[in-house]
Amino acid sequence: MNEPPKEPVKQIKAHMWLPYNYVAGDYKARFLRALKHKKILGSKCSKTGKVFVAPVMNSAESFAPANEFVEVADRGVITTFCIVNIPVIGRTLALPYACASVALDGADISIFTLIQECEAKNVRMGMRVEAVWKPDGEREGSWDDILHFRPTGEPDAPQASYINRL
Repeated sequence: MNEPPKEPVKQIKAHMWLPYNYVAGDYKARFLRALKHKKILGSKCSKTGKVFVAPVMNSAESFAPANEFVEVADRGVITTFCIVNIPVIGRTLALPYACASVALDGADISIFTLIQECEAKNVRMGMRVEAVWKPDGEREGSWDDILHFRPTGEPDAPQASYINRL
C-alpha cells in the first residue's frame, strides 16, 4: 500500500483550460443589454429603497424583493481606493495605477473599477469620476464596455455623502 507523502504538497504546476458558459438570468441579462447602450441599471429594494448595481433579485440586507429597475448615472464618487504598484499577470497597465470603489449617483452600493486619466497619487476619497465607454459599435453588453473611470474635475464630495456607501 502507498504511504502518504511525508511533506505536504505545496504547489502543482499545470496548464488548465476551464471553458464555461455563464447564464446571466433575467436581471443580469437586462443589466448587460443596458450597458451596450451606455446605461447602467440597478434594482431597488422594496423595503429599504436601496439601489444595487448590478441588479439583484433580493436585498442581502433585508431579504426583500428588489424587483424595480432604475437607471443610475455613469458618474459617481470614489469611496475608497488602492494604488497598485505590483504587476498583475495579464494586465498591461503602467504602474502605479489606481482601482477604486465608486458609488454611482443613484446607487447605494459601490462598484469596483479602474481609475485612469490621472496620476495614481492624485486619486482620493470623495473624488468625482465618470465612466469612459467603448465607442459606439464596439460595445457588446459587458462590464468591459466601461473602459475605466476618470476624474470629472468637479469639487470633491463631502465625506458624509458617501461614507455609508462603501
